[in-house]
Amino acid sequence: MATSDTARLADLARADGRLGLDTEFMPEGRYRPLLCLVQIAAGGEIAVLDPLQGFDHGPLAEVLADPEVEIIVHAGRQDVAILRREWQTDFVNVFDTQIAAGFAGFSAQAGYNGLLHDVLKVRLAKTASFTRWDARPLTDEQLRYARGDVEHLLALRDEIASRLESRGRLGWALEECRAIAEATDERDPGEVWRRLPRVNGLDARDRAVARELAAWRERTASEEDRPVGSVLRDPTIVELAKRRPGGRRELAQIRGINPDVVRRRGAAVLEAIARGKEADPVHLDEGDRLQTDSVDGPVIALAESLVRSRAQEAGLAYELIAARADLAPIVVSSRRGAPEPDVRTLRGWRRELVGAELLELLSGGRVLTVGPGGRVQVSEA
Repeated sequence: MATSDTARLADLARADGRLGLDTEFMPEGRYRPLLCLVQIAAGGEIAVLDPLQGFDHGPLAEVLADPEVEIIVHAGRQDVAILRREWQTDFVNVFDTQIAAGFAGFSAQAGYNGLLHDVLKVRLAKTASFTRWDARPLTDEQLRYARGDVEHLLALRDEIASRLESRGRLGWALEECRAIAEATDERDPGEVWRRLPRVNGLDARDRAVARELAAWRERTASEEDRPVGSVLRDPTIVELAKRRPGGRRELAQIRGINPDVVRRRGAAVLEAIARGKEADPVHLDEGDRLQTDSVDGPVIALAESLVRSRAQEAGLAYELIAARADLAPIVVSSRRGAPEPDVRTLRGWRRELVGAELLELLSGGRVLTVGPGGRVQVSEA
């Protein structure tokens, strides 16, 4: 596509104040997903752009960063992250129809096809979703599928936004969409160890080894453009950190380290372990050291009852408001008399809806009872 064509699409988006966006990508066998198609809806036109064949994305990259243009996506976290990296751009004004639908009484994980049917009574064939988007030429079926992903996106946005406005929830949805605008798939090699399973159960010196091993794996996977798990699996890194082998013979005894890994990567793995052993111990901060007690389980369940009750009354998907990972720190901090934890349930619209009331419940200022029809009722203590 010529520069004049993408510039015209950009002009249409600016004139209309919005742009519908979707992508097709291939994550399999790579460190980062491969961008294969970009679908645009702007000014009544639909364009399917092919990054593998090349086009000038500059005019569109500028539009994505324009705060005066609303970028409309569905479940767009990965779309935003990929284009931020590939096009070296920012996103400012994003409306995600999946997130917004959660504020309009639909599931927080509602699929695009299901929403189109439920909201607009439109049905789309979704037969090409798992085809090879990196193969060329694309089939007519793939092109129809790609167009369909943005063809009704703007109309879907308008209907959901209208429902939210009537309920006074549009501002809440837009607040939540800001997190999508900030999405990135860039990872800091020095921080990826935090996602390892059971890493908090390691002692501080073993944790330093795990940090070095995870950072080495991340850099290696990036350089070779392969999934991190194909370099070393997570449980293997944790086991290496615990046992800290000093030579190839010991290394070969670790589960998940096959002879090929010893031959090809043995020296690099042992060097990472040695760096970790020489590094300062890695101590956890207060948030990482959160430990629930046996008394916390019933209280977390009580807190969840309050949150679910308020979500139901507001017509919101519960998942938008809290998860156990949000409620457990609140309960533990309340029990300890510690400061409020920095969790989403106590911020912004969530605090307004239920967060402040939850803190009152945990401090004894609110009581939950079962009322008529089996509904949870909240009253002052």
